[in-house]
Amino acid sequence: MSWREIALGSAIHVKHGFAFKGEFFADQGEHIVLTPGNFHEQGGFRSRPGKDRAYAGDIPEAFILDEGNLIVAMTEQGEGLLGSAALIPEANRYLHNQRLGLVDFVDPMQLDKRFLYLLFNTRSVRSQISGSASGTKVRHTAPERIYRVQVRVPDVRVQAEIADAVLAYDDLIDNNRRRMALLEESARLLYNEWFLRLRFPGHEHTPIVDGVPQGWDRVPLEDALVLQRGFDLPTQERQEGLVPIYGSTGVVGHHHQAKVAAPGVVTGRSGTLGSVHFVAEDYWPLNTALWVKEFKRVTPLFALFLLRSMDLKQYNGGASVPTLDRKSAHRVEILIPSKQLIRSFDDFAADTFKQIKNLESQNQKLRAARDLLLPRLMSGDLIA
Repeated sequence: MSWREIALGSAIHVKHGFAFKGEFFADQGEHIVLTPGNFHEQGGFRSRPGKDRAYAGDIPEAFILDEGNLIVAMTEQGEGLLGSAALIPEANRYLHNQRLGLVDFVDPMQLDKRFLYLLFNTRSVRSQISGSASGTKVRHTAPERIYRVQVRVPDVRVQAEIADAVLAYDDLIDNNRRRMALLEESARLLYNEWFLRLRFPGHEHTPIVDGVPQGWDRVPLEDALVLQRGFDLPTQERQEGLVPIYGSTGVVGHHHQAKVAAPGVVTGRSGTLGSVHFVAEDYWPLNTALWVKEFKRVTPLFALFLLRSMDLKQYNGGASVPTLDRKSAHRVEILIPSKQLIRSFDDFAADTFKQIKNLESQNQKLRAARDLLLPRLMSGDLIA
C-alpha cells in the first residue's frame, strides 16, 4: 500500500460558523446551537440532554447542518478539545456556531471524508493544530492553520476501507453512549419529579408551608455540601496511568496518581461552567474544576442532580473568562428532603449508574480494540 504526504489545505475547505446571538438561546426548540462542548475529547459527536441550548431567533439556512457533515472544534473551550472532530448524526437539527469549523469541501480524488474525520482525531494532527494555536487562556485555531497540517494518506479506496473497519467500532460505542444518556435521563426525570415538582412518594398527604414540605429543610448550599477548587497538574507532569483527570468539561486525560477518592462530583470552575459530572473511581480534579470536598447532608448522586438543577452558569464571576464564584453558589438556598427520601432516590440512581458504568466499561474495551487496530491500518500493516 503506497502512501503520500499532503497538506490538508490542498484537499479541503473549512467554513467559519455563524455568530448566533445569546439573547435568543432557549431551553427548548427545534434547532440546537452546537459548541465545542458537543465534542468528545477523543473525537466524536456528544449530545448533552438537558444542557444543549436551542435557538429561537432567525436562522440562516446555510448554517443548518446536514447528517454526515464534518465539524471541527476551533476553540479550546475545555482542555483537549481543540481540533476535535465529529460527524453530525441528524439533518436539520444542529446549527453551525461560530466557534466551530465546517469542512464544506473535500477533494474526493485525495480524501475520503470519513477517513479525514479519523485523521483529525489522531495524535499527529491534533498536536499540529494545538502547536499552531493562538491565545493564552482560551486558545483558538483557524482554517488557515488547519490547511498547513501535514498528513500521510493512502489511495482513496483504501481510505474508505480503513474508515469502514474503524467506524464499525464507533457505531457500537455510539449506541452504548445513547443507552447511557437515556439511563442518566431517567434518573434526572425522577429527580425533577420528586425534588423540583415536589411530586415525591406521599406528597398528597404531606403539608407544604412556604414551599417547604414537612420533614424537609431550606438551607444554604454549603450546609449540604462543600465545593473546593481542584489541583494543578501541568501537562508535562502527567504520567501514563488509568486515573481520570477532570477539567471544566469532564475527563481531559489520565494520570498514574489520584488526588481524590471516589465517589465524587465535579463541576467547571473556569472556562466552561454548568457541566456537572459524577465520578465513580478515584480521580484528579484540575484547577479549572471544582469538586465536592464534603457531602454533609446529601449523597454524591443526589448532589450530582442538585448541582445540575441550579444552573451554575448564573454564578459566573469572571470577566474575559467565565469563572464560577463558589462563595455565591454556597450561599444559594436549597431544599433538602428527608433522609429516607434521599435514600429511596439513591437506590434508583445507584442501579442506573451501575448500568452506565457497565456500558462505559464495554466502550473502554471497544475503544482499546479500535485504537489498537487503527495505527496498524494507518501504517499499512493490515489491509482493512
